[in-house]
Amino acid sequence: MADYTVIADDNGLERAASLLASGHGPVAVDVERASGFRYSQRAYLIQVYRRGAGVHLFDPPAISTFAPLQAAIGEAEWVLHAASQDLPSLREAGLDPATIFDTELAARLLGHARVGLGAVVEDTLGIVLAKAHSAADWSTRPLPQSWLEYAALDVEHLVDVRDALALELEEQGKVDYAAQEFQAVLDRPVKPPREDPWRRLSGLHTVRGRRVLAVARALWTAREEYAREQDVAPGRLVPDRALVAALIADPKTKQDLARVKDFTGRASRSQLDRWWAAFEAGRAEESLPPERLPGDGLPPPRAWVDRNPPADARLKAAKPVVEQRAEELTMPTENLLTPEVLRRIAWAPPADVTPESVGAALAELGARRWQVEQTAQLIAQAFVDSVNEAPAAPSAAS
Repeated sequence: MADYTVIADDNGLERAASLLASGHGPVAVDVERASGFRYSQRAYLIQVYRRGAGVHLFDPPAISTFAPLQAAIGEAEWVLHAASQDLPSLREAGLDPATIFDTELAARLLGHARVGLGAVVEDTLGIVLAKAHSAADWSTRPLPQSWLEYAALDVEHLVDVRDALALELEEQGKVDYAAQEFQAVLDRPVKPPREDPWRRLSGLHTVRGRRVLAVARALWTAREEYAREQDVAPGRLVPDRALVAALIADPKTKQDLARVKDFTGRASRSQLDRWWAAFEAGRAEESLPPERLPGDGLPPPRAWVDRNPPADARLKAAKPVVEQRAEELTMPTENLLTPEVLRRIAWAPPADVTPESVGAALAELGARRWQVEQTAQLIAQAFVDSVNEAPAAPSAAS
């Protein structure tokens, strides 16, 4: 087993950046976080590999600036696996690629049955990677050598994987598709904060009443603030199920709350005053949350036949032709066109259905140019056919 050293100071980073700048070809990059352990999604290890420069492992919390590394590799193509997961953490650290090659996305476009990193490495190179530490707490210091070896292997073979997938893309005529998809990942805007995120409490659907929801909101907020302060994943302090159990128990005093058997978690008793204060604040709240938020989402397709029969007919006509085209292209249907985009255009199509108008609507909904080229005409024809094939309304008896 190789002996890996973590670069944990600015001088070490500058030396590594110089080596990487002198390397050649694309740069493989990966990130390890401490999801499920820490509140933040910051990077706790960044792995970089380039031919001619080797593997370099960086400790982001110990490094003041990644500017030298950005300058060294910023204009090269970065190879990542599932780039959308890693880009936020990299950008938070000051690392931002100009162009990328996403090996997971490429594997999807190519129709690979398995698209996890280990599976793609095995399928393209015949090398089996151990995934023993994928769910580890990467904020641990010092990091064990076995973890570092695992992390290094995540990038050591990635450029070779990229080359193998690039050849497949060329053979299948999908190079342009992939380029558009990679650029879309880079250009994807940051999601705005979710409205009323406390409503995502697992099990909240089991409680009723606006007052109880006010208490739920106060409890969630109290836990969120403490988790941020401690940099600990909220569920490790008090799990969702424990908060919901406390809501259902409806304790009348702080002592009653302490006696709720299912109110568990490492901070459930040590921070009892905090949780009880949240109960009192929620019960005293004058602005009660509504039972449900109005959403801009569409009704579930099973309800369309009653709520919007023409849209139901359009969706039922278009879905199989899009699925057939995806099969012909040897890729998952959702990579050809997401179900959400198809549902939205079926629910509210252009007034004048033509391939051009459907294509413009698809682009407005976020479809890439290649997706529009592959689906607009099929969808437009399916929509027209759905009208022509609809049963005629019964005429009044003469």
